Amino acid sequence: MKSTSPWNPVLIAVAVVMLDQLTKWWVLATFELYESVEVIPGFFDLTFVVNTGAAFGLLAGDQNPWRQLFFVVVTLVALVVLAMAFRQYRREGGVYIAAIGLIGGGALGNLIDRLRFGHVVDFLDFYIKDYHWPAFNVADSAISVGVVLFLLAGLMETGKRDQPPSAD
Repeated sequence: MKSTSPWNPVLIAVAVVMLDQLTKWWVLATFELYESVEVIPGFFDLTFVVNTGAAFGLLAGDQNPWRQLFFVVVTLVALVVLAMAFRQYRREGGVYIAAIGLIGGGALGNLIDRLRFGHVVDFLDFYIKDYHWPAFNVADSAISVGVVLFLLAGLMETGKRDQPPSAD
């Protein structure tokens, strides 16, 4: 049996939510909508935009009044699934726990925006020439990093199981 991880997904999620909301508060207090400040010329700007849709602006143009409820329900379902995943993976190691905390914190950070404003505040704008990656925020970053960590942990576990036993 593997030992339990010293990581706590709730503390990780709280840290993500705090950092996410602090950065969004700063953007709202400092920038006008669509205002942009060049940070790394030709590559990265801070640009205040809002996202009424899902990840990468999906469904942003949809004016259906049920859209907001849909996003809230999907987020709540995702949080329940994460709690169930924690029960299953809590003894599998810190990478899984960190991933669950990052994903949960990111989901909560964006849910707070949806409930407060009806949209998500985005401001990290990476680009090369005329190609702009969709703007995102700390919550989106936490979700993305968490998903990658979870997948990598799963691949590492699969690799360990597929190795033949040592001859020792």
